[in-house]
Amino acid sequence: MKDILDEIMAYKRVEVERMKELLPPQQLYRQVEQLLDTQSTASMRSALMKAEVGIIAEMKRRSPSKGWIKEEAKADEIPLSYQENGASTISILTDEHYFGGNDNFIRMAKKSGVNVPVLYKNFVIDEYQLFQARECGASAVLLIASALSVTDCRSLIRISHELGMEVLLEMHAIEELDYADLEPDVYGVNNRNLGTFITSIDNSLRLISRLPKNGCKVSESGIEEASTAALLLNAGFNGLLIGENFMTTPHPGQALSELIDGVKNLKNILS
Repeated sequence: MKDILDEIMAYKRVEVERMKELLPPQQLYRQVEQLLDTQSTASMRSALMKAEVGIIAEMKRRSPSKGWIKEEAKADEIPLSYQENGASTISILTDEHYFGGNDNFIRMAKKSGVNVPVLYKNFVIDEYQLFQARECGASAVLLIASALSVTDCRSLIRISHELGMEVLLEMHAIEELDYADLEPDVYGVNNRNLGTFITSIDNSLRLISRLPKNGCKVSESGIEEASTAALLLNAGFNGLLIGENFMTTPHPGQALSELIDGVKNLKNILS
C-alpha cells in the first residue's frame, strides 16, 4: 500500500509552486505586511489552557480514506455553530485536492462572526503557505513533524511567530518527539497514522508523558465518545481536536455541545 502522506506531500510541492506562479511571493508578502499592524490574532494556546473542556472543532468536508463526509458543509455556518456551542478553537481544513477545503473558508468563517482562534489546517511545507494562512485570517497553523525536517520545522515556527501566528506541532511516533524541543505553542499527538490511516487513542496515552509537563497538549483524531474525551483530558491533555465525529452528524455544532456536556457530567461523577 502506497503511503498516502508521501502522495499528498508530492502533490503539495507541485501545488505550492503553481500558486506562486498565480500570486508571486513578493506580492503576497506585501499584502500580509500591510495586515500585521492592523489585524491581531487570538491565542489558541490561551483559549485551550483556560477552557474547562478544550475542544478544537474541525470543519472537514472530505478525507482521502473516506471520501466526502459532508460535501454540502458551509464555511459561513458550521464554524460559527461550533463557536456558539462551546468550541475553544476552530480548525478549518484548507487543502482542496484531498480534503475539499479552501483558504476562502477561513475568510467566510471570520466574516460570519467567528472570533475564537482559527487553525489553518493544511500540509505546510513552504513559508509561502504561512503567508497564505495569515492573509486569510488564521490565528495558528498546523505543522506536521513527519512531513518536515527539524531544520525546516524550526524555520517555519519562527516565521509563523513573526507573522503573529501560533503553531500546533503534530507528532505521531516516538521517533518524532525530538521535534518537541522546538517548543511550539501547542504540542499535538495524532492518534491517526497519516500513512496508513490506522487510528488508536492509545497513541496519545503512550506519548503524553514524553511531552513537556507545562506545555499545552492536544490529542487529535479518533475521539468519538465523551468517555474517550474525558479519559484523554484526565490524562493531561489540555485540548482535543475533533472533526469527523461532528461532521458526520446532521448538526455538527449540536454534536459538539452534547460531547462537552457529556464530558462535564463525567467529571462531576468522578469528582
